[in-house]
Amino acid sequence: MLPCYVMLDLETTGGNPVQDRITEIAAVRVENGVEVARWSTLVNPGTSISPFIQNLTGITNEMVEQAPGFDEVAKPLMALLKDAVLVAHNVRFDHGFLLNEFARLETPLRVKTLCTVRLSRLLYPQFKSHGLDAIMLRHGLKTTARHRAMGDVDMVLAWLAQAEEALGVSQVQQQALTLLQGSAALPPQLETNVTDIPDTAGVYLFFGEGPLPLYIGKSIKLRSRVMSHFQAASREAREMRIAQEIRRVEWIETAGELGALLLEARLVKEKQPVYNRQLRRERTLCAWRLDENPKARPLLTMVRAEALQPQQFGRLYGVYRSKNQALSGLRELADKHQLCPQALGLESSKGRCFAHQIGRCKGVCCEGETPELHYLRLTLALNEQKLQVWPHPGKVGLREHNAQSGRSDIHIFDQWCHLATVHDEAELEDALTGRQTLAFDLDTYRLLIKHLMPLGKPGLKSSKLISFDEARIPI
Repeated sequence: MLPCYVMLDLETTGGNPVQDRITEIAAVRVENGVEVARWSTLVNPGTSISPFIQNLTGITNEMVEQAPGFDEVAKPLMALLKDAVLVAHNVRFDHGFLLNEFARLETPLRVKTLCTVRLSRLLYPQFKSHGLDAIMLRHGLKTTARHRAMGDVDMVLAWLAQAEEALGVSQVQQQALTLLQGSAALPPQLETNVTDIPDTAGVYLFFGEGPLPLYIGKSIKLRSRVMSHFQAASREAREMRIAQEIRRVEWIETAGELGALLLEARLVKEKQPVYNRQLRRERTLCAWRLDENPKARPLLTMVRAEALQPQQFGRLYGVYRSKNQALSGLRELADKHQLCPQALGLESSKGRCFAHQIGRCKGVCCEGETPELHYLRLTLALNEQKLQVWPHPGKVGLREHNAQSGRSDIHIFDQWCHLATVHDEAELEDALTGRQTLAFDLDTYRLLIKHLMPLGKPGLKSSKLISFDEARIPI
């Protein structure tokens, strides 16, 4: 298959390479088609093996109690892997465990990898399943040591021998070299050819078996970003779970970074992917409205998501993702600036507030401070959280142009809300003349604060701000 490779299999205490440990290693080194070394050992994982794993593998706690730890077997394993390609059935699993075990020893593991699950997909595309049990059933292979490391190694070697006999050594070698030159870090069950993904700006969607996406992300280099997920799977638990569940990748190109950011935020809120948390729909957004009268009680009232109108932002402060977050933030502000919690509406008592009794309020609640001075200090304290009034006379657009693809997009905004992204004159006219419902979105607001203030100085490259108050600007 390859000039020099090591067929390897591990048994472990579980499926998480960061938390779980190795219990058995088996490896066979093959050079120029000839087996030159065979090695296997039990490994003391330093932790208990669950009853489920004991039943699955047949490896018990008693069996590994006197076995060497990984630190004792690392040196002979490294010698066996020297100048060879690491080959395994679902190599990402085995490689991930080895990376973490060697990392604990502060020893880097640098080895090329090849996955025989992906090789089976290339050699036998007519079949849907390429797990080891399915391969054994199709090819009539039998073993009494399934889920033991050397037993599984022998089964994969036997399958390779059958494949070379049936398809020819050159065909197997050619497909193996194709995988080796590509990326063995890809999940073996991935149906999408990652070379089809463009390395341009856009949004990517990971799908499992069902119709809803597992994860939605954005990047200015789609293919590179998608690959980074798979490469991180051996180090991060969430990436490992995604890699285990993913079946296909879809993508939508944009003209630039802003278009990708806006599209990602919209799609995440619409489709609610299970592994996205930061950009999910926020139904509990709220802010504080400051009364114009210094003597009003309470001085601040909570404004809920449905009442967050951008036209009122001049008197609104600090958008929070929940009521509890808003109350907690206001208490911290009151404590930091010695503001009266009673006047702010945080306490319902009358007379001296509790904060004044312990020296944390200057006494507006008991005539120790004038309402006007307290109001001024409150306004100054809130100033950093003040929501910005829309700085433009009407709708504006941000034009993004991709010189590489020739694509141009215009993103239309009004009152901090994203109205549309258009690509031609007709869409632009509809966006400018149509009546849209303005729906405030915190993520879009924060994005535009960075990139649309002041007019004509956007923070993103390859973009130009357009004002529509005087003339229509063509695409």
